[in-house]
Amino acid sequence: MVTATLGPKTVGESLSSVTTIEEAEIRRQQPKDFQDVIVSRPGIAISANGSLGKNATVLIRGHESDGTVLLVNGIRIRSVTSGSPAWHYLPPQLINRVEIVRGSRSSLYGADAMGGVVQAYTAPESEGSKGWVEVGAGNLDTQNYTLGLSSVEENSSLGVGINRFRTDGAPVVENGDDKSYDNTSGSFNASYEFSNGVRAYMTYLGAEGRSEYEGGYNDYLFQVAGVGVDFPLTDHWRTSLQFSDARDELDDVSAFPGEYNTNTRTSRLENWFTVGTHEFVLGAETMTDRLDSTQSFTEDKRGNDAYFGQALFNFGPTELHLSARSDDNDAFGTHETWGASYGYRIDSSHRLRASVGTAFKVPTFLDLYAPPAWGGNPDLEPEESTSYEIGMEGNYGNWFWDVALYQSDVDQLIIFDNTQFRSLNVKEARLRGIEVSAGWQNSDWTVRAGASAGDYEDREDGSTLIRRPEQTVRLDVDRHFDDWYVGTTLRAESHRYSYERKRIPGYGNWDLRAGVSLADQWSVKLTVDNVLDEEHRLAQYSGDQYFISTGRTAMLSVRYDFLQ
Repeated sequence: MVTATLGPKTVGESLSSVTTIEEAEIRRQQPKDFQDVIVSRPGIAISANGSLGKNATVLIRGHESDGTVLLVNGIRIRSVTSGSPAWHYLPPQLINRVEIVRGSRSSLYGADAMGGVVQAYTAPESEGSKGWVEVGAGNLDTQNYTLGLSSVEENSSLGVGINRFRTDGAPVVENGDDKSYDNTSGSFNASYEFSNGVRAYMTYLGAEGRSEYEGGYNDYLFQVAGVGVDFPLTDHWRTSLQFSDARDELDDVSAFPGEYNTNTRTSRLENWFTVGTHEFVLGAETMTDRLDSTQSFTEDKRGNDAYFGQALFNFGPTELHLSARSDDNDAFGTHETWGASYGYRIDSSHRLRASVGTAFKVPTFLDLYAPPAWGGNPDLEPEESTSYEIGMEGNYGNWFWDVALYQSDVDQLIIFDNTQFRSLNVKEARLRGIEVSAGWQNSDWTVRAGASAGDYEDREDGSTLIRRPEQTVRLDVDRHFDDWYVGTTLRAESHRYSYERKRIPGYGNWDLRAGVSLADQWSVKLTVDNVLDEEHRLAQYSGDQYFISTGRTAMLSVRYDFLQ
């Protein structure tokens, strides 16, 4: 499944810029935060208030973090106050696959999908039965415990995962004290296909814990749950129905305490049709956001009803993808978005693609309904954008490359102005850049590289938009031997600007990893992140003080596979 389309397309068939991160890569890198999985990938920038469970925002192609949709097993989750997902609470230890789709996707996923979509999967994918226990420990008194069970057969699958992560942490600001973080999480996935072709499934992922920050701490809950059924009506018509519930709950204990509990309930109907080599999707979605807060918001509920359609035409070497969606939002009425993509396969190894699409984003509850003292602005307008992309790719069996040029013209871009301490619309912004990625793999080596260069400009005054590095680069290299492997990740980001227009220097980072199989059922792995123990600034905290990265961290883990 590829998030770029609503149907079961593979990455090679998608006409979008897509990065996939498989389970083996995630396990080798032993990430402590989900943002470690996606940081410095092509088109991705992350602004964080420290490391290890601290607030992080993900910006794709220069769009704000609330302009990126996070899906967990197809279920959207975010805070309606900030508009952004709690990326930092999503447990990477329970994630089996990640897809990053860059570019406008509002015509498929509605409001907020301006920069792209990130989808995390927890359902088991490999056939057979597996069971494992993993225990890890590292500096900063970091501990991690994982238990997993999975079974995938021809007509059924079952997956259960439990994880416990805790750390005393490190300072998140210069000259600060250590700030701890703990996360207890679990996942459950089950599906069954009956003899008549009807498939029923259910999914759950939940995480809760406490994260300390400079000035207080947050008790949090991050949870998605869903049930669904899809069934064939004819040989060429299949229907799917899903009901889901997502919760982002936060109890902020600080000098300005408050509770911010988001509940999003969604019902979604999709009808898939095939006519020869062509595919069509028609569907409807209703979504209701509710906010329960100790603070005074002028509204605590907002609904959105939508109808959408997609057509995937295949004419031999030529493909054409069309999509359209109409959203009726309680606060802003009706918005229509559309997208069109064209692909031409030059030969068996090369393909050219081009796309254009529109998107919109409604202001968040914090932007629109918060008291003026909290920065609320009832006069805000929704963001609207038109995005363009042209790309070329080459695939040669064991290696590939991809180049994409993009531009988004955004009207009424919503930003938080620190000088006025309120959310404002920027009349016009232009986001454009280039992304390059390549990879090579054989029986012994796995190499993946990616780089981005962007220009993100406020067209009113010509200034560079804040928090966005204009260049990023990442290189992952792993060498596999009979029973062990070694690997490294090198990444770097250029400077960015803070809320007060202060220049935050760029930085580089070097990680190492190794693993060995001791016997048929036992394995050990070691990761060392930030090998050179360099402290780099991430974002402005206050005045001349900045949020900083964690220094060198190491984690040693032992895994026992009692089923395989």
